[in-house]
Amino acid sequence: MVTDSDHLRNQRIVFYSEDIERIDAILCEFLKLSGSKCNLLIDKEGHMVTSCGDTDSIDEQSVAALVAGSYAATREMAKLLGEDEFSVLFHQGKRDSIQLSMVGDRTILATVFDDQTTVGMVRLYARTACEQMEEVFEEIARKPKRSGALDAEFGSSAKGALDFFFTE
Repeated sequence: MVTDSDHLRNQRIVFYSEDIERIDAILCEFLKLSGSKCNLLIDKEGHMVTSCGDTDSIDEQSVAALVAGSYAATREMAKLLGEDEFSVLFHQGKRDSIQLSMVGDRTILATVFDDQTTVGMVRLYARTACEQMEEVFEEIARKPKRSGALDAEFGSSAKGALDFFFTE
């Protein structure tokens, strides 16, 4: 039986610096338009992809893991109610609130905001940001895979350097 996590592992997306720069530009524009404090892009397994805004007071790795766990639990709740999943989650606090939005089927956008903006502004601009990031993800998926293997010339060069350093 193939699980969601098996599918994600088999369909990994590799983000290169130019991809992150494009995603960061979208997140920063969303930050400015929505008036949010910060945006975190997290994969469904709980790993940080990138962030923007004021994240100094946030433990990004812990938030990422908790966001992924929260989304997984909510997905199961949605299934019990006859839904595939809920695409947006919202948690309101006394000072800060957080909105979680699915971006495609692999990532979650966590938007932290305070009373300087409204839920409506965040939701309005989050929808556009998510659509733009989904386009970036589709382009990434269509790119030919870059080879991570080193060529034979590098191998022989490295062997020669190691022989030089470790010969008596």
